[in-house]
Amino acid sequence: MRKEKGFSLIELLIVIAIILVIAAIAIPNLIRSRIAANEASAVQHIRTLNTLETTFASANPQCGYTDLAGLGAAGLADSVLANGTKSGYNYTITPTGGTPTCTSSSTPNTSHTIVANPIDPSTGTRYFMSDPSGVIRFRVGALAQATDPPIS
Repeated sequence: MRKEKGFSLIELLIVIAIILVIAAIAIPNLIRSRIAANEASAVQHIRTLNTLETTFASANPQCGYTDLAGLGAAGLADSVLANGTKSGYNYTITPTGGTPTCTSSSTPNTSHTIVANPIDPSTGTRYFMSDPSGVIRFRVGALAQATDPPIS
């Protein structure tokens, strides 16, 4: 009798089951790692935007603070961040305290709010915000407010 070479169906099914168990363990950890990386990136982008706002307000005292489009037009923010979406988060800057558009006769904006919201729950669970104080605050699952705890 001649012996056949190869794997039996049972052996192949066992190997596939082992691969599926490993994938079931690894995939949630990879998703959590991606969320943590996106959230860390969002915090760093808010820090960068706070610095860019201060730079813009110092260079343009007649305007004060500006929005993302203004930072992009001034060449301070890169084109991806100036469009408002980067690393799984949407960013907005709302200047306040002055006139919306900057002209020679406008009142300068004296404050601003930077907000970073996750695009969806798979890209982040924490919502971030900051103001001219530079303190970055967060809230899980809802828009961050000035009364929320700071990032430590």
